[in-house]
Amino acid sequence: MTSAQETTAWRPPVTGVTEVFHARFTDHAYPMHVHDAWTLLIVDDGAVRYDLERHVRGTPQDTVSLLPPHVPHNGSPATPHGFRKRVVYLDTTRLDASLIGPAVDGPDLADPLLRHRVGLLHTALARRGEELEAESRLALVVERLRGHLARRPAAEPDPGPAPRTARDLRDLLDAHLGDAPTLDQAARVLHVHPAHLVRAFRAAYGIPPHQYVTARRVDLARRLLLDGLAPAAAATAAGFYDQPHLTRHFKRVVGVTPARYARGAHRR
Repeated sequence: MTSAQETTAWRPPVTGVTEVFHARFTDHAYPMHVHDAWTLLIVDDGAVRYDLERHVRGTPQDTVSLLPPHVPHNGSPATPHGFRKRVVYLDTTRLDASLIGPAVDGPDLADPLLRHRVGLLHTALARRGEELEAESRLALVVERLRGHLARRPAAEPDPGPAPRTARDLRDLLDAHLGDAPTLDQAARVLHVHPAHLVRAFRAAYGIPPHQYVTARRVDLARRLLLDGLAPAAAATAAGFYDQPHLTRHFKRVVGVTPARYARGAHRR
């Protein structure tokens, strides 16, 4: 089977939406990565298998998947012919951090009406001048998502916030994303041994610190590319050494090169 990748991305002028991403992949497998936004996903053809919080998940037909921010996940085709998906990334003004736990417990929602509304939202987001319709449809989608998450009983007692060491390191990395401190520098700032930092961070977030930084930098590069920056400029602005360095990681996380992503981006 010939490998195929088709992507389209844009940032609509709709409050709370950080990116719209449509893609078709036949054999691309996403590595473990994180986003700082909610991932609202529908699959139009095929299916996706992914791991979230050390549990295997999937996207059967007519399912809406809601992956929370800051929680590592991966993804790969669950059918021989791959998958075709549509994604809306939502910031925490639409869904706040209190809903992350319920979303982790059950990210795949079998709700035909919600699935239909998300499809209508994508149609509105793709039309210039229809921002009011998109905002209205997004409000209905978010309301229904909140309803699902708010009435869901906790699968197990809330383990509480991540250990302070891991949270402090994440805050430090987020604050210096373009010029992240070395592990030794972070250890000195936080008064913790470097090995303990790595263990604490991985235990809390499921990935090591360097993988977290790379994923966040790729997210930043996506936004810069949507702003119209050339891949070389986006690479250095996002904290990568040069364009080849960005390209290597961008293709692993997004599925296409930064240049191809930029060519498929719509300025709206």
